[in-house]
Amino acid sequence: MATKNDTIGKTFTVIILLCLVCSIIVAGSAVGLKERQEANAALAKQGNILSAAGVDFAGRGAETVFAERVQVFTYNRETGEVTAHSSMIAMENALADVRAQSVGEGDVAGVRNMRNELPVFAVNDENGELQSYVLEVRGAGLWGMMYAFLALESDAQTIRGLNFYEHSETPGLGGEIQNPRWKSRFEGKKAVDNDGDVAIRVVKGASSDNEVDALSGATITSNGVDNTFQFWLSGKAYGSFLTKLREEGAI
Repeated sequence: MATKNDTIGKTFTVIILLCLVCSIIVAGSAVGLKERQEANAALAKQGNILSAAGVDFAGRGAETVFAERVQVFTYNRETGEVTAHSSMIAMENALADVRAQSVGEGDVAGVRNMRNELPVFAVNDENGELQSYVLEVRGAGLWGMMYAFLALESDAQTIRGLNFYEHSETPGLGGEIQNPRWKSRFEGKKAVDNDGDVAIRVVKGASSDNEVDALSGATITSNGVDNTFQFWLSGKAYGSFLTKLREEGAI
């Protein structure tokens, strides 16, 4: 039998208090874990950059190898200025408040907006000599954006490696952009020619030296990869930077 304490008002009071307690616990956990989450994200990114450059970090850890062998820069695509940063986290903090701008015409990759400052990672070999440049690129696939790191040899022309680290393409079809066998087909091909024009292409029935055969059954994804190269290696993005490297030498 219900007592006089069993009122709707008191029931709602208990519910509200319970919700408040749960909200405080969740918010506290989120704040407490934020630093660890950011550290894990940075570690994953470092590993993906090293993988694109073909650097083995097994046994020593991505963080250690990255700190020893990678220099972090940003390139301003409007002014041509190159800025060095002490670490990847320092670079991201510096760019945190930089507003992205609409790309406008020529956005074949579906990027829509981007900062003027583009990240560049200069990777050295074990002797401290420049080995490659790693560029951060992205483009629209069938189901969403495809994110990758593209590594170029020190000549700023020849592709050293390609690493698609995040996408939502169909497994077994477009998802094959992560297949090591397919990615290896880009190695040694020219990303841009001597005039700075985009040379690499992804086409069905590849026949020339700088063409890679499109993925079977994944036309839209393959076109997305091709458009990603066409955009990011052009003057809209890293094109002028690569020309600067070829004409003036290393950063």
